[in-house]
Amino acid sequence: MTEQTIFTILLAIITFDFALERVLNFLNRKSAKKPIPKELEGIYDKEKYAKSQAYQAEVSQFSMFSATFSFVLLVLAIYNGWFGMLDQWIRTFSPYNLTSPLFFFGILFIVSDVINTPFSIYRNFVIEAKYGFNKMTVKTFILDKIKGYILTIIIGGLLLGVLIYLVNAIGSDFWYYFWAIMAAFVLFANLFYTSLILPLFNKLTPMDEGELKSSIQSYCDKVNFPLKNIFIMDGSKRSSKGNAFFSGLGKKKKVVLFDTLVEKHSVQELTAVFAHEVGHYKKKHILFTTIFSIGMMGFMLFLFSRMAYSAEVSWAMGGQTSALHLNLLAFGILYSPISTLLGIIGNVISRKNEYEADAYAKETYDGTPLITGLKRMSADHLSNLTPHPAFVFVHYSHPPLKERVKALER
Repeated sequence: MTEQTIFTILLAIITFDFALERVLNFLNRKSAKKPIPKELEGIYDKEKYAKSQAYQAEVSQFSMFSATFSFVLLVLAIYNGWFGMLDQWIRTFSPYNLTSPLFFFGILFIVSDVINTPFSIYRNFVIEAKYGFNKMTVKTFILDKIKGYILTIIIGGLLLGVLIYLVNAIGSDFWYYFWAIMAAFVLFANLFYTSLILPLFNKLTPMDEGELKSSIQSYCDKVNFPLKNIFIMDGSKRSSKGNAFFSGLGKKKKVVLFDTLVEKHSVQELTAVFAHEVGHYKKKHILFTTIFSIGMMGFMLFLFSRMAYSAEVSWAMGGQTSALHLNLLAFGILYSPISTLLGIIGNVISRKNEYEADAYAKETYDGTPLITGLKRMSADHLSNLTPHPAFVFVHYSHPPLKERVKALER
């Protein structure tokens, strides 16, 4: 394939992805203007539903603006060969195959963060604050940035360094070895995320004695789930939105409830939400998702190994000689249609898992408080109650509230 053909495909993929997202967002924004479905009446009063629609519209408009800005910038960078220019500049002081990619992606990371930080500030401190969601202070925002930088340098830099070494030392079979390393990393992250990474940003506290713990203890005894692995997280440190999640495998499994969730819901609703999270464990959803992601990672690395050494790809990115970092960046774009397809498949599986976890909670506890809890959570989040089916199909990892309620009421 020629340099010009690859160049054209790169721009075509970027343009198609942008156009697809704009169409999906347009349809979803239009769908959000529909009246409240009959099955969900009572969640909002007229005034709060108007507030919900205004929030969804403002978020959609902001997303469109930020996505358009990123699209234009990326197209200009590829069309004008800016990535190739950056590569040539780095080669003036780092002529080695091992260090050049590290400098290249390090500089891109800093530039990207500088560009995206104003958008992040506006989203959190203007839009989210306007609707009463943002609880993050400037200090917390800055500390999160610093911690994120440190983790990116340590973890991202280490993994990228290993990849670069393997590509240069082994040849096209590097992907076998790096796949094994990444599989081990994914397993490690699943096992220790809530023990090592999450505490850097949030405080996890074992659940206190009381009515809630007694209710959950009774449920745990019924379904044989260890209560010692239940924690309350200070989600209110950043947002008023509540949530819960299951993390880990084997003895490292944990259920985490946000403090904002605990504050706003009844004991029965929280126990039902907890039962839903236990359902993910009992149905082995976390294990399946981990295996699926490792498999897809191997597939991606195999495809990358086919073009890692292509000079034509580097030339299409504006490079003058073959460069691993240019090829890796180009691969991220060329792979995006496959990534979108795999993302859709992953979301279909995830929505199925959510239905199964809901059914497990209904079977082992009670579906009624889960319904009221989900409704209350949607109202507190000013959620879109009428998302467009196409947007749901592509982007939703959870079924829309209306569909979850209908399934639970069967």
